[in-house]
Amino acid sequence: MEQHVTVVGALTIGLGVFGILIGLFLFTLLAGIGFLAEDEEASVVLVAVGSFLAIFLLILSVPGIIGGIGLFKRKEWARILVLVLSVLHLVNIPIGTGIGIYSIWVLVQKETVLLFNPIVPPAPGQPI
Repeated sequence: MEQHVTVVGALTIGLGVFGILIGLFLFTLLAGIGFLAEDEEASVVLVAVGSFLAIFLLILSVPGIIGGIGLFKRKEWARILVLVLSVLHLVNIPIGTGIGIYSIWVLVQKETVLLFNPIVPPAPGQPI
């Protein structure tokens, strides 16, 4: 199951980076069209819309990158964060849906939960 967790971490980071790249592409595209339109009002509106979309996608993508890095380090908070993000990815048809289903399946397995929360026996002399 450890290999599956690593794959989920990589996929989550990949989706986050892809979201940031799409945001930058949309900003560049809309700002470029606004510049080529030679209309000041259109340029302002297109740059504003492009900026909003880029910031929106950045806000949605950064938690995925952070969660993926946390999965590589086997942090419990990252498992919960990626589970929440995976549920949100389900509406991102078709690729996000597939990745979301796979991520949820991996992260709710008993083996995975134990991987993030290993059962540590009490130290000698410690009450159980």
